[in-house]
Amino acid sequence: MKTLTRFSNTIMERYLPDPYIFVAILTLLVFLMGIGLTDSSPLDMVVYWGDGFWGLLAFTMQMVVVLVAGHVLASSPVFKKLLSMMARGAKSPGSAILLVSFVSLIACWINWGFGLVIGALFAKEIARQVPGVDYRLLIASAYSGFIIWHGGLAGSIPLSIATDGHPFAEQMGVIPTSETIFSTYNLIIVALLIITVPLLNRWMMPKKEDTFVVDPALLEEPVEVEETGDLTPASKMENSYVLSILIGALGLVYLGYHFATKGFDLNINIVNLIFVMLGIIFHGTPKRFLAAVANAVKTAGGIIVQFPFYAGIMGMMVASGLAGVMSEAFVSISNEHTFPLFTFYAAGIVNFFVPSGGGQWAVQAPIMLDAANALGVSYSKTAMAIAWGDAWTNMIQPFWALPALAIAGLRAKDIMGYCVFVLILSGIVISIGLFFF
Repeated sequence: MKTLTRFSNTIMERYLPDPYIFVAILTLLVFLMGIGLTDSSPLDMVVYWGDGFWGLLAFTMQMVVVLVAGHVLASSPVFKKLLSMMARGAKSPGSAILLVSFVSLIACWINWGFGLVIGALFAKEIARQVPGVDYRLLIASAYSGFIIWHGGLAGSIPLSIATDGHPFAEQMGVIPTSETIFSTYNLIIVALLIITVPLLNRWMMPKKEDTFVVDPALLEEPVEVEETGDLTPASKMENSYVLSILIGALGLVYLGYHFATKGFDLNINIVNLIFVMLGIIFHGTPKRFLAAVANAVKTAGGIIVQFPFYAGIMGMMVASGLAGVMSEAFVSISNEHTFPLFTFYAAGIVNFFVPSGGGQWAVQAPIMLDAANALGVSYSKTAMAIAWGDAWTNMIQPFWALPALAIAGLRAKDIMGYCVFVLILSGIVISIGLFFF
């Protein structure tokens, strides 16, 4: 395994471009495929791309807030102590890899936005405390937990079809989570991944001479210098604990009301609100909070620039019918036994170009649900096959790795060599779960 991972890392280091180059190449590839595989003209594809380019603005802002607010929360004194206490559970490089993998998997199963940020922040804290741990593998282990998100409590597809009036309710009805998230086959897949992914990450630990160790001092957050002497009225407000407590209390009261009236609805906006409010409270004063925000914003550039390009790709895939062509190719070779498996593979391929659970469901559901009905396959398993396919190839799709990479200060090529093997293992586990259970 050490030989294989060394080879994989070498290949990624040499040939995997920056995520912006990756999305630029994908854009041109989809443009050409749309012309070649559909009846769309070059001008049509340009129009589809331009019309879709700003289609993810709201989601882009959500992801920027996930990254910035998570970074701000982690830099607060209270949260630093909490992460530090958790990190003490790692006594060696091997146990560090296992602990980060497990925490990230559980956190992502609870909520993908929460897990994506917490896993990277926890890995960064462990790197400060555990000498000799490979920093690249540590961050890859944190990101590997994301494989589980669409089979978890915040999976967008199973939650969507469990909601009255969802877009495909007339065809498939309302499917309860007992048939998706809490179905036997899904729980088996989740359990196997929670067991095997940490062990795989531990197995990939490089030899001592190949270990990439980062100086803990480089991972420390800058310390804000406090003002001294006589403070102006404006400075007093900027350094007021009372203002932070009042605003934080306002947010916490709303959160209490939300959970009291809607149950455990931990959507991305609620996760962001939790991060922001706790960041305000834990930093103590508005001045410290704003300084932490200014430091965190520096890491959000990749998301701001690249997500509109993925929205443009989604526009071309959907409007040209290219996503449908890909899905129909797998349907044509399926039967009632292999259909969930091929649906999973088709979703994995489409996910490269439409890396959004909700967007992918909107694209593939009309085709896959009709095929499931014709073949006599359950709608619930078809939906979960698409959900797992969406999660599966995220392991080698830089789109979702950007927040974790920004927090860690690494490049996609630094972790993708390891993530390839997580892709292979998870592909086998999910295939077994979908085919045999």
